[in-house]
Amino acid sequence: MIDLQIRGRGIHDSRVLAAMERVHRHEFVAAELASSAYEDCPLPIGSGQTISQPYMVALMSELLALQGDERVLEIGTGSGYQTAILAQLCREVYSVERIPRLAVAAQEHLQRCGYENTRVYTGDGTIGLAEFQPYDRIIVTAGAPALPQTLADQLNPGGRLVIPIGDRFLQKLMVVEKHGPEIVQQEVCGCVFVPLLGKEGWKVYNE
Repeated sequence: MIDLQIRGRGIHDSRVLAAMERVHRHEFVAAELASSAYEDCPLPIGSGQTISQPYMVALMSELLALQGDERVLEIGTGSGYQTAILAQLCREVYSVERIPRLAVAAQEHLQRCGYENTRVYTGDGTIGLAEFQPYDRIIVTAGAPALPQTLADQLNPGGRLVIPIGDRFLQKLMVVEKHGPEIVQQEVCGCVFVPLLGKEGWKVYNE
């Protein structure tokens, strides 16, 4: 997986590649999907959510440009796979998951695997996690209609945010940098994520 799907597609950050090698993706999916765990595609994890394809996890991790001492906010814990990758690349990860069942399962798994620098919270990720702000990096693993202002406000000056922005079915992966009061956005590539639901995302139906 690493050589063909990750390094072969242009991921060169040695720390990201090492983290991808250490975290076993099959541990973050249902047993019946384990045989597909190392294919470069999203997989269902229940509640209408997915675990992102390995290449996209590696790309977003590389785009964060982590050096090792950052405080990172992750929006959309899901299975905890991306969280585990981040845990090896930064000082601490605060992750917010909207669906309680997924949040509990991810936290329990991360703890069993010995990731002591991660904390998972249940809530509306579109408004971030004000209690521990500001953050050096923010990663959003669901597609937003626009950049949530609250997340931009919780980002440290000089910080970086990686987020898919677009409609409910197709987005553009964006790198957002905060230079004082100025917000600079750069498009990286097209992508497809589940929609980011919440106050500053897409409207939540049937809840």
